[in-house]
Amino acid sequence: MADIKLVPLAPDDREQFITDNQEAFNYGALEEFGRRDDHFEEDGEIISRETIEKAIDGGEAYRIMQADKKVGGVVLKADGDKGDLDLLFVSPKAHSKGIGYAAWCAVEKLHPEVKVWETCTPYFETRNIHFYVNRCGFHIVEFYNEHHPDPNGHNDPEDEFFRFEKIIK
Repeated sequence: MADIKLVPLAPDDREQFITDNQEAFNYGALEEFGRRDDHFEEDGEIISRETIEKAIDGGEAYRIMQADKKVGGVVLKADGDKGDLDLLFVSPKAHSKGIGYAAWCAVEKLHPEVKVWETCTPYFETRNIHFYVNRCGFHIVEFYNEHHPDPNGHNDPEDEFFRFEKIIK
């Protein structure tokens, strides 16, 4: 497993965190759809600045650090025994090195009180789906689409998301 640390997001790193997050999400979409992608939220971004800022402002944001290098980030919320993984990203240059899994393990250690974790990812992010299900032990519990809208928003008919849960025993 990769040797990583979660470091609280510093205020002076916020802009770079947002940019790095958008780069990582765009990379996944471009891998899947190429340059003809129409799944972008705003200004050519898969995930909007507003979405990222809302997550940061409403949760706990951490940089994923390997040695002294920023290799990703995570934003989560923990409330008693329930937790939400709002964002988890790894720099495309650092993919397939165990960094995401090590970061997820660090999140679980950071919040041992959480017994049920939840997250969502777009239907086309097959790399994320593999990661959450096959590496981290999440289960797909719901598929949001035009016939089954997300009760928390994301109700654009073009938005299709899987919702995942991980129950820790």
